[in-house]
Amino acid sequence: MLSVTLHTLRARWATFTGSFVALCLGVALLTVMGLALASTLTAPERAPERFAAAPVVVKGQDTLRVPTPIGVRASRLAHPRSVPATTVARLRTLGPVVEDRSFPVRAPGAPAGLVGHPWSTAAFAPYDLATGRAPRAADEVTVTGDWARPGRRIHTDAGTVRVVGTLTSRGFENAVFFTDTRAAQLHPATDQLVVTAAPASVRAAVGDSARVLTGTARRLADADPDRDREALTAMNALFGTAGGVTAFVSVFVVASTFAFAVAQRRREFALLRTAGASPAQLRRAVLTEALAVGVLASVAGCALGSHGAPLLAARVVEEGLAPAWFTVGEHTWPYHAAFWTGLFVALCGAAAASWRAGRTAPAEALREAAADSGPLTRGRLLCGTALLLVAAVTLTLSLTTDPGDLLHRKTYISRPMLLITAAALLAPLVLRPLTRLLTCLPSALGTVVRGNTVTAVRRTAALAAPVLVTVALAGSLLGATATLNRAKSTETSERTTADFVVTPAAGQGFDAAALDRLRAVPGARISPTSSTSVHVLEDGVALVRSEARAATPRDLAATTRLPLGAGRVSDLDDDSIIVNEEWERHRVGDRVRVWLGDGTARTLRIAAVMPTGTGGYGVYVTPRNAPGTTVDRVDVALEHGTAPAAAATALREAAGPGGARVLTREAWLHAVQPETNRTTRLGLLLVLGIALLYTGISVANTTVMAASDQARDLAVLRLAGATRRQVLRLTAAEALTAVTAGALLGLLVTGVNLAGMGAALALLSVPPTVTVPWQALGATAAACALLAVVCATVPAALALRRCPAELAGMRT
Repeated sequence: MLSVTLHTLRARWATFTGSFVALCLGVALLTVMGLALASTLTAPERAPERFAAAPVVVKGQDTLRVPTPIGVRASRLAHPRSVPATTVARLRTLGPVVEDRSFPVRAPGAPAGLVGHPWSTAAFAPYDLATGRAPRAADEVTVTGDWARPGRRIHTDAGTVRVVGTLTSRGFENAVFFTDTRAAQLHPATDQLVVTAAPASVRAAVGDSARVLTGTARRLADADPDRDREALTAMNALFGTAGGVTAFVSVFVVASTFAFAVAQRRREFALLRTAGASPAQLRRAVLTEALAVGVLASVAGCALGSHGAPLLAARVVEEGLAPAWFTVGEHTWPYHAAFWTGLFVALCGAAAASWRAGRTAPAEALREAAADSGPLTRGRLLCGTALLLVAAVTLTLSLTTDPGDLLHRKTYISRPMLLITAAALLAPLVLRPLTRLLTCLPSALGTVVRGNTVTAVRRTAALAAPVLVTVALAGSLLGATATLNRAKSTETSERTTADFVVTPAAGQGFDAAALDRLRAVPGARISPTSSTSVHVLEDGVALVRSEARAATPRDLAATTRLPLGAGRVSDLDDDSIIVNEEWERHRVGDRVRVWLGDGTARTLRIAAVMPTGTGGYGVYVTPRNAPGTTVDRVDVALEHGTAPAAAATALREAAGPGGARVLTREAWLHAVQPETNRTTRLGLLLVLGIALLYTGISVANTTVMAASDQARDLAVLRLAGATRRQVLRLTAAEALTAVTAGALLGLLVTGVNLAGMGAALALLSVPPTVTVPWQALGATAAACALLAVVCATVPAALALRRCPAELAGMRT
């Protein structure tokens, strides 16, 4: 049997080329994703930056820790506490103390993200003076980098200053160093400090009032110390999703290829049965062929992936999706995982085909009819029906128990796979009536196309299945993100009734003087709000963080229309909170224990309850329950008769020259319109790119394999009087019919998936906003159609170069 397999592979190499290429690319992608994933899991922690040369760093408490029956639960505070003055005083008795302060600085022509520090902290990076000297007066500064030279005057939001020196940039920040006295005036709070003393003595003096950082833990005193971990976590999700889709689509391509190959070789298998081969031997032959192709493709794929992984790492770093130091390390398990997965996919894809090959009867050798009989096997029917039922049951359960789960990214990416698989398995049931409908035009071309597609259902299904998968993936994934973004936009629009929204410069807030000027604008009613967070312990063990906004109830009611399900906005006071239905306790009048943005524990009464929505409602508290916050948004409602243009001018003057923006309601809604983040967008494009690539491989392989079957039919048409152009038009029309059928089935799957998300939004009290990505679907279908037409007509054109009488006498 091994010799027969080798002869078959050599004689029918074109038949197995598609499976080889698909598996090779699949294993290569799995290798690349595996190596990248392994590198993110073993990535080192970022070393300290600003305080690399500091002996001991004391940082204000920035983590909430709550004891529970199963251990301490921790979460990052929205507003970390400063180091208490009493703690600073105790530390001064142990040794020299240098207080650190960080605050944003805005200046025309300066780099983005400019941040101010006291000069004494520059030595702990350490920074080296490149030119000039240290600042000595309140209007003198020293800057990092070469964007400003000594002697230049800079107009900042903290006043006009003169550059007296520059420091060699260390790459992690753009800093402006003031004198210690001036920095304390601009930012009085002590964020953290450096103390030269024994760590044990420092811990004893600090107690629970702050955190003591030594060694590599000093990196926690840097700005955004978790940025690397968050970026790598996003990379894990990206690479894992891409790897899963690669395996998912690979099975489709290999299974359809082997199924079509077995259908083509039914006479060959029948002759082997006539010669004495048993069904088990035929099954082993097909599986051995798959094993041989799988081994060769997996080896080639691993080699290809080893060269592709460093390119992927360089690209994600270049796009800013991964830390600058991220590289692919030396790992062996991704190669093993990719190789054995490729082999497993090859065998799984050939398993159903091998069973069908074993059922070939010896009488098939005498068969002359080209029509497919029973294109849908019992096993395929059972599997497709089972998956369809599973998809329906799981969707129903989610809608009845937790509709919000359908809005999560991991759900709307993975759930469509069930329905797509079921539709691909059951496609032959509807292909015959669908192709008849598509070719119902009363023309000779339509009649011939209808006859060919109806009789060759297996070939049509093999061509339509990858198109179905690609169109359904594109529609379901892009449609889900577009639907969710539109629903969030609708929520924001219905909630916002203000005529104008005033926002400060990035990273800053409005002070009391600016708020007083805004309140003095004639005909304007303002509602200042600030961002904060609230933690609650649910089920006694889960510490849940909810984003919140702090607002005065009367002003909030004048500029915002909250979608309350119970209670009133006017009932909000310093002893209460407005929550949403996602909270475990959400009955008006109940009291709930919460932790505020700075970690302060409070027990507040529930004043009102909002629906869950898309998860963006959050909670509302009064400014007294948001310590440490600054106003970052001012909603403005105009009194009747106030001219909008005059009010906008007055608001801009009142906001001051610090970079604040005065936006109309429409402009603000456009500015805050939700968009898919870069990592998710890249992941979706990567998934769709993989699907489209595999569609191209499958379409090309199917059409090339079918060329030998069609050569005789095309020659007969030529002998019957059809011109070469008419024959090629017929071939292209058949390919377009199959692609159109697959695209329509993919559109049907997209509609069902998006309808499920629309039902979930309706149950969450969000107006249905289902969005179908017609442009993406059209582009995907057009690409598949173009590829199918080219791959179908080129082999046909080459075959028609031979004598029609010679082709008509061929037997396949």
